[in-house]
Amino acid sequence: MRLAADRAVVTVPATSANLGPGFDSLGIALDVRDEITVRAIAGDTRVSVTGQGAGEVPTDGTHLVARATLRALEYVGSPLTGLELECHNRIPHGRGLGSSAAAVVAGIMAARGLISEPEALSDEVVLQLATEFEGHPDNAAPALHGGFTIAWIRDDGTPHCVNVPVSAGVTPVLLVPNEQCATSAARGALPEHVPHRDAAFNAGRAALLTHALSNDPSLLFEATFDRLHQTYRSAVMPETARVVESLRSEGVAAVISGAGPSILVLSAPQNVDIAGIAGEQWHHASVGIAATGATVTR
Repeated sequence: MRLAADRAVVTVPATSANLGPGFDSLGIALDVRDEITVRAIAGDTRVSVTGQGAGEVPTDGTHLVARATLRALEYVGSPLTGLELECHNRIPHGRGLGSSAAAVVAGIMAARGLISEPEALSDEVVLQLATEFEGHPDNAAPALHGGFTIAWIRDDGTPHCVNVPVSAGVTPVLLVPNEQCATSAARGALPEHVPHRDAAFNAGRAALLTHALSNDPSLLFEATFDRLHQTYRSAVMPETARVVESLRSEGVAAVISGAGPSILVLSAPQNVDIAGIAGEQWHHASVGIAATGATVTR
C-alpha cells in the first residue's frame, strides 16, 4: 500500500455515550467538532494544538491522533512516515464528551485520506481499530457515523454498530464543568457485580430509550433512568451527581455524559431553568445532533 497524498484534513464530532441506561453500548454524536490536518513529512512527528488541550497534550509521536494514524498505516501495510499535525480542538478533554475517541477516529480517517486504496480502511476496519484503542465502541461508533448509534462486540471480538434515526424533537443541552475526571477513575468506581434486578431494569430502560429517541421524546425522562453506573460514580463526581439529581427531580431527562463529569440533557419541561439549577460553575449550551460523523478530505 503506497501513500497517494501527503495531506489529509479530518473533522470529527464530540460524542456522549451511555445516555443513562445504555452502558457501553449507546452513543450520540454532538455538533461540536475538532478539525485536524495531517501531513506526511520526513523526520520526527510534530504536533501543534489550539483550543482544548493546548499546552496539556503531547506534541510528538505519542499524541493520540499520531498514534492512531500510524497504527492504521501499519494495518494496511503502508510505509510509516513522520507526521505534522495541526489540531484545532473544540471538544473538551476529560469531560465525558468523547475527546479520545474523536482523536483516535480522526487519526485513522487521516490515514484513509493518505493512502492509495482508502477502501482498505473501510468503516468496519476503522471501528475495529478504534475499539482496539478505546476498549469499547460506544463513543467511536457515533464519532465515525454520526447520529445515534447502538454498538456491540461479538463473541469473536469484532465491534459492530447500527444507526437509529433521531426524532426532530430531541434538542440536547450540555452542562460542562471546569474540572476534569479521568475515565479510569470513573470506571474504577464501578463494582464487579450488580444485582440481577438492576440489570433487568436497565435492559428495559435502554430498549425504551431507543424508541424514545427515535419516535417519542415524551418518554425520554422515563427512558433515562439508570442503575448500573451513575450512582456508583457519584463518589468521584459528587457535584455532577448533585446536579443530575436536582434536574431529574424537576422532570428533566438528565444523564452523566459518558464517564462524566459533563451532563447531557435530552429533554426538559419548558418552565425548568436548567442553567439556574446547575449554577454558574457549569457551562451551559444547546447543541445539535451531528448527523454526519468523521469526514476526510485531501
